Amino acid sequence: MLKYPQPRGNKKWWGVCGAGMGCKGPCDSSSMEARVNMRYEGKKMLKVRRGQEIPILWNRLNHPGGFIRLAITKFKNSDSWESFNSNVIKYVCHEQNCGPSTAYSPYGHLCGSGNAQCSTKLTIPTNLENGLYTLQWMWFGGGIVYGRANSSFGEYYGCSDFRIKGKSIPTQEKTKPEFVGGDIMYPKSNICRYWGSNRVGECTFGDKKPNPVLGYEITNTLEPCMFGGPKAGKPFGM
Repeated sequence: MLKYPQPRGNKKWWGVCGAGMGCKGPCDSSSMEARVNMRYEGKKMLKVRRGQEIPILWNRLNHPGGFIRLAITKFKNSDSWESFNSNVIKYVCHEQNCGPSTAYSPYGHLCGSGNAQCSTKLTIPTNLENGLYTLQWMWFGGGIVYGRANSSFGEYYGCSDFRIKGKSIPTQEKTKPEFVGGDIMYPKSNICRYWGSNRVGECTFGDKKPNPVLGYEITNTLEPCMFGGPKAGKPFGM
């Protein structure tokens, strides 16, 4: 779950939403819903400068593996998957600077529970003009669903709106996506541990949504997405 910058925090999804839950992104709530929230929380909105480095924080949520993708687009385009896909800034491992509570787990080495804070740093692109923008946080390739060690789950999304202010002149060159590997499993290698797919868009469950049945918790989700053990590598295309 995206923790900082402050997520939109739609009450339905509590700041993050999963494809397996029926949320199709690209954010946890629409721009219209976010604009309503701004009327009450606008003063809390993050304000940054071009070239400024900011921390990005999220919780491990008791699950190992996967990648985090960070993308930025103008607020007015924040309901568009195409806009975020065209403006990716950075990929990192989900378990960057975090890990399970204990090394041992019946599901495998370093696969146990633990909701530690994970983190990375993001530099605001210097080519962006002053204005209102949206950061998209996406987690994909995460593992272990309902105690099934060889299973992966769908994508998770969260967004945070912020404003760029500054007197510096925007540059012409667009920021190229970067990948920074190294997680609790492979701390000294430029790779990540992941389950299922390393490609965005392969664990969205299409247009399907859960059909909950009272008394059967598993019907509240479409998970799992794929089956198979943990893998090691980089996000597709990096």
